[in-house]
Amino acid sequence: MKPDRVVILLERDFQDLEVMYPKYRFLEAGLEVVCAGTGADVYTGKYGYPVKADGRIDDYRVADVAAVIVPGGWAPDFLRRHEPMVRFVREAALAGRVVGAICHGGWMLASAGVLQGKRVTSFFSIRDDMTHAGADWIDREVVVDGRLVTSRQPDDLPAFCREILTLLGR
Repeated sequence: MKPDRVVILLERDFQDLEVMYPKYRFLEAGLEVVCAGTGADVYTGKYGYPVKADGRIDDYRVADVAAVIVPGGWAPDFLRRHEPMVRFVREAALAGRVVGAICHGGWMLASAGVLQGKRVTSFFSIRDDMTHAGADWIDREVVVDGRLVTSRQPDDLPAFCREILTLLGR
């Protein structure tokens, strides 16, 4: 494992702040950040911000990453339609990597089957999805359960990134 590599997952209509804030916060902390997509060269956020993909998710191995970040917006609905993305998140969780999901990112956790018995939070509108996937949902800015970190919305990004960095020893 590269103890300093963080993969941020990309698909169209991501919540712009939920990609850019962690990306630059983690770079500032001295981590290597890569943005992995499903095949496009550039992805555009809900509010029009473009992000260039560093590669496809198939270009990366869970064994080589310390953390995986699933941003919100509408991107998680597109991410979970791509089996290699779902598999990557599942394998990362099972391998004990830090997995962070914010806002609607919880949809990806549900599709990856990693929520059973976990305490989590998310944007309130997907609470039912989270509980139906076996999670104990809590309305809090950040919830940490083992190496799983979840938050509700862009306003929670400082707490979300702080807890991920703590788990990464930064």
